[in-house]
Amino acid sequence: MRTPLSPTSRALAPRHAWLPCAMAISLILLAGCSHKTPEAEAAVPVIALPVQAADGAVAGRYTGDVHARYEMPLSFRMAGRLTARYVDPGELVKQGQPLAELDPADPAQQLSYAKAALDAAEHRLLYATQQRDRDEAQFKQNLISQLQLQQTQDSYASALAGRDQARQQYKLAQSTTLVAEHDGVITSRQAEVGQVLAAGQAVFGFAQAGEREVYVDVAESRVGGISIGQAAAVNLPALPGHAYAARVREIAPAADAQSHTYLVKLAIDHPDASLQLGMTADVALQGNKSADAAITIPATALFHQGEHPAVWVVNPGDSKLDLRPVTVARYGERDVLIAQGLKAGERVVMQGVHAVAAGEKVAPIAPPHPEDAPQ
Repeated sequence: MRTPLSPTSRALAPRHAWLPCAMAISLILLAGCSHKTPEAEAAVPVIALPVQAADGAVAGRYTGDVHARYEMPLSFRMAGRLTARYVDPGELVKQGQPLAELDPADPAQQLSYAKAALDAAEHRLLYATQQRDRDEAQFKQNLISQLQLQQTQDSYASALAGRDQARQQYKLAQSTTLVAEHDGVITSRQAEVGQVLAAGQAVFGFAQAGEREVYVDVAESRVGGISIGQAAAVNLPALPGHAYAARVREIAPAADAQSHTYLVKLAIDHPDASLQLGMTADVALQGNKSADAAITIPATALFHQGEHPAVWVVNPGDSKLDLRPVTVARYGERDVLIAQGLKAGERVVMQGVHAVAAGEKVAPIAPPHPEDAPQ
């Protein structure tokens, strides 16, 4: 038999009956809150545009000057006092044309010495010839040994060489006139009338007619991208509208001690008369077919990772930023030519490169002014 509830118990019974239900509802609400989807990462708007390859896939631009393929100093082969100059810098000369003269009185004594040396050499050759003939006859009769015959033949060969050398020295001493050995142009004057010259001392600078080249100085960080035979286009400010095809003929094996640059010589394929020595030339080296095409970006897009240049590239998969090192081929006033590190079509941050970070998610937008877009 159940005991009847008191009035107080009957009043509290409904309130205690709802307590388990309220706790169950609270647990369900808390569980639902724990599975709520987190908010997506906000993308930062940045000015980023696809980059394009430079026209003609130019691997680098350099400034140089025009030279002759063969440039050399002209000098006398003997010492003496310079008494006359027949040409001046800038004059065209022909092969065999007299250029300068030495005082005949100065080499007269040298001429007499050369004549005496030639006479002595001819006398030694005559004696050596007679001795050789006698020893060869005696060797056939077994009167002398083979060793003695070989010594005689050696003396004869030495006397013959001495005679030929003395003859050449005598021939040189007879000439006191400096003549042009090829057609060309006098580029400089390095001796004055009345000056006493040593044998081999330069009197004129000379550029041989014919082939023409362009010399450019290349920094040590960029010379590795240049190869023998690489094609180039040459333009001259003094000759607007004239373009010349050229190719790399020679790369200096060592850098200049003062400028720390490498001299690169480019041979012009078809030079004409309008191409004058010393003209300033704008050289555009063409990229190799196996290499990536050069990319032009605004100077504001270049970032420096320590001492090395880099750019911010937008990853097409997740729109996050990667800092990529690049190789700069040329710095311009408003743009930069990238030789390696970028490919055409990749999206690069063009402005605000110091306000972003690696791995940051971005939303590329166009520049507010169309003229700021790369051309």
